[in-house]
Amino acid sequence: MQRVEMSPRDIAIKKPYLDWGLSVCEYDRFRTKLGRLPNYTEIGLASGMWSEHCAYKYSKPVLRQFWSKNERVLMGPGEGAGVIDIGEGKAVVFKAESHNHPSAVEPYEGAATGVGGIIRDIFSIGAEPVAMLDSLAFGELTEPHTRHLLDQIVAGIGGYGNSIGIPTIGGETNFDPSYARNPLVNAMCVGVMDKDLIQKGRASGVGNAIIYVGAKTGRDGINGASFASGDFSDAEQADRAAVQVGDPFMEKLLMDACLEVTRKHRDALVGIQDMGAAGLISSSAEMADKAGFGMELNLDLVPQREPGMIPFEIMLSESQERMLLCVRAGSEDEILKLFKRYELDAVVIGHVSDGHQFRLTHKGKLVCDVPVSLLTSDAPVYHQHGERPARLAAPQADFVPEIADVKQTWLALINQPTVASKQSLYRRYDAQVKTNTVQLPGGDAGVIRVRGTKLALAACTDSNGRYLYLDPKRGGAMVVAEAARNVVATGAKPIGITDCLNYGDPTKPENFYELEESAQGITAACKALNTPVISGNVSLYNETNGKAIYPTPMVGMVGLIQDLQHVTTIALKNPGDLLYLVGKTGPDFNGSELQKLLTGDIGGHLFDFDLDAEVATQKAVLRAIRTGLVSAAHDLSVGGFAAAISEMVLAGDFGASVEWSQIPAELFAETQGRFLLSVPTAKQGDFAALLGGNAELIGTVSATADLSVKLRGGVDCQFSRAELRKAYEEGIPCRMS
Repeated sequence: MQRVEMSPRDIAIKKPYLDWGLSVCEYDRFRTKLGRLPNYTEIGLASGMWSEHCAYKYSKPVLRQFWSKNERVLMGPGEGAGVIDIGEGKAVVFKAESHNHPSAVEPYEGAATGVGGIIRDIFSIGAEPVAMLDSLAFGELTEPHTRHLLDQIVAGIGGYGNSIGIPTIGGETNFDPSYARNPLVNAMCVGVMDKDLIQKGRASGVGNAIIYVGAKTGRDGINGASFASGDFSDAEQADRAAVQVGDPFMEKLLMDACLEVTRKHRDALVGIQDMGAAGLISSSAEMADKAGFGMELNLDLVPQREPGMIPFEIMLSESQERMLLCVRAGSEDEILKLFKRYELDAVVIGHVSDGHQFRLTHKGKLVCDVPVSLLTSDAPVYHQHGERPARLAAPQADFVPEIADVKQTWLALINQPTVASKQSLYRRYDAQVKTNTVQLPGGDAGVIRVRGTKLALAACTDSNGRYLYLDPKRGGAMVVAEAARNVVATGAKPIGITDCLNYGDPTKPENFYELEESAQGITAACKALNTPVISGNVSLYNETNGKAIYPTPMVGMVGLIQDLQHVTTIALKNPGDLLYLVGKTGPDFNGSELQKLLTGDIGGHLFDFDLDAEVATQKAVLRAIRTGLVSAAHDLSVGGFAAAISEMVLAGDFGASVEWSQIPAELFAETQGRFLLSVPTAKQGDFAALLGGNAELIGTVSATADLSVKLRGGVDCQFSRAELRKAYEEGIPCRMS
């Protein structure tokens, strides 16, 4: 549909900006600071740049409390991705982004372009993307719409990642009615680079060229940043035109070309940035603002694939596979020739200017003339007041499970989609392309080697909206701790996190309370674990018909393995090895998978969490792994001990014989800070000396493939490998069919 521009006076009267996410007060603020009535292009640019997705106008006061610096951090939040020193002259670069709204509307393209966007963030820093992960959340698989979303979103992730040649090494998938109409699609990318080659998105130096490279600009994803900063309603149909369409094969060319620029043409390159949310306006204005300069662009020079595009569309299109470069004056030809060799569009569309104005011309006319800062750093910031939700203040009894048949409950629990095997999903991803993958999906964290060194990187994604629904602050800390346990279980030291903060409408005091409180919990855990927040994004307005999802921060954790020989997996490996449960187990069931299984819902006050004990346990387990005392390791989380031991048995060729001395229900408790480790008998003394009374010997690895659990009172639970496998591996495929 052809968009019709309005005059500045008609805009003031008819208020089209309300449909773009700007309020009347924000329009008045922009008009007052500009000193005149803004035209159609100018107020359109403000709507994109002042959206929550770009300006973080509601979340910025919360984000400022995150801890983002330590001795390893080379670059924290503010650029395309964060960078951490891993030694030997190398750095790891990583970030996560959400693509929730686009995936709800167009699941395949929404998920695919989410992958493409996060990859560009990584190579814009100068790093080679080496691994992808994801974090997904859906409604119940009993709903046909949920099954459709799951199928197409997984297809979109695999279709893009597989085509571009980056392995997907891990992730998570959760299911709860909270996400029925608003799925969560969070994509994380990890890159590796020489630490002295870091690039930034800056446009400095008067007269330096602004070069547009990559795909042509079309009418897909117009003002997608504003679309991502709104909620859904049955009364209004979502705008499918706000969803982009991706081309992974072009992205591969773009990635290779940009990496060649950052490595071999550093003298010519001033800055580089992805055209992500809000497209050309965000990349150009942000690059100018960060450098303290102005910018002038001629929109007639922007490569366009559709006729008759107006400045509003050209600047706010989120067409994929595009980058913006600032190149030193006189070096334009060498950069243009490089991109021509890759058969990519590359055009000088403007230059850096003196002062601080952002000017656009189109068909010989000046169509935008505003201060750069008015679009960027001068966007409004709102200091919201949070109110504790009534559900958190109401007195509630702890959930006390009544289990008549332990074996039946066990099999039913590991069959639940959130606990069950995700193999039917991740087998659609190529996890081994480039042959660097050491640990495939299915373990606690994916592991990838750093070429040319003995180093390896472990990475995982974790979330648990149920915990945060019951206690945002404690739940936020728990999510960080679980992510750290996952990387520790592979033999890695946790070194930093990225996040995607998925919440409801922040203008509602109860939603803002959840955001603010959980950020405090995340910060406390990050400081205790020495894992700074180096990058991330905020995805608010995740609600439909006024009902929000569970508050769901996703934590993407990266850990460093100093020597490949320390890599540890969950599979039981040697008959006769001793099984130790590390950490104390309590009657911790509120918010658990067991509560959901037995009651169909969650409730009560979230169980206690000892952050100091968690940190001490993780350090002790990592020392045990690095000193060769552990042959297999698994953290305990959703589904508790029952899920963990089942997964360890099914991951290898051997079974286990266990004696459980506590009440049977605690087999399914989700007490934090616990690991299940197998230890060779010859190492028992050293292991016991290191872990002390925090590790309980509970059984042995058996030569048979079955699992035997002896409960107190002499009751035995016997599981054949076949019945464990059937329950665990058919949980999702049977529901999908």
